[in-house]
Amino acid sequence: MAGSEGPDVPLLGVLGGMGPMATVDFLRKLVEATPAARDQDHLAVMVAQAADIPDRTRAILGEGPDPLPAMTLALRRLEAAGATRLAIPCNTAHHWHGALQALTPVPILHIVDAVAAGLARRGLAGGPVGLLATDGTLRSGLYPRHLGRHGFTCRVPADQAAVMRAVRLVKAGQGAQARPLLEAAAAGLVAEGCRQVVMACTEIPLALADPAGPASAVLLDATDALARACVAAAAPARRAA
Repeated sequence: MAGSEGPDVPLLGVLGGMGPMATVDFLRKLVEATPAARDQDHLAVMVAQAADIPDRTRAILGEGPDPLPAMTLALRRLEAAGATRLAIPCNTAHHWHGALQALTPVPILHIVDAVAAGLARRGLAGGPVGLLATDGTLRSGLYPRHLGRHGFTCRVPADQAAVMRAVRLVKAGQGAQARPLLEAAAAGLVAEGCRQVVMACTEIPLALADPAGPASAVLLDATDALARACVAAAAPARRAA
């Protein structure tokens, strides 16, 4: 694809497969976030749907193999395709963001920076936010570390085990069963004073995001935030091309 677009046209590389449907959801949101009147106004995208990458949460908890070698292989494929920027539509995988960025000169957008920008767009300048995330993301400290720089504190659900059950249900194609578990977790965080609840796992929007739902005003979709960040990052290069 890179060859057909030419060397001066920016190419977004998507390191996906974590999980596969979450990657598809990210691509849909990328299209929706792009101000386009015709096909040619959309971003050029190359996807590595690397579903063979070992489980990120199990690795962080010391219960499974290191996913970095498999992620690195996918990264090299995207580099070879001519990617000029990279995105990883998996929150937990950002535990290895620094290690991956050290391996390539191609900028890798950070999903938590995108979430911080999304919170700012909603008028928040600090305070408590809720996290619906995997055990691995929570153990990594990824969100408190990055959002803390913007004045935010992070709170987690009282029943984190229910969130993990919901994530596993979504991965198994049972989003309807996952939804009430996630709704209850989000409601609990709001009751504890969180003005926004971040869907900080790319599986969660597949079950919970609903523009007509009662919690829609307080839910912030990290997948959508990353898609918007990709569009914004590509805009200067596309104008110059």
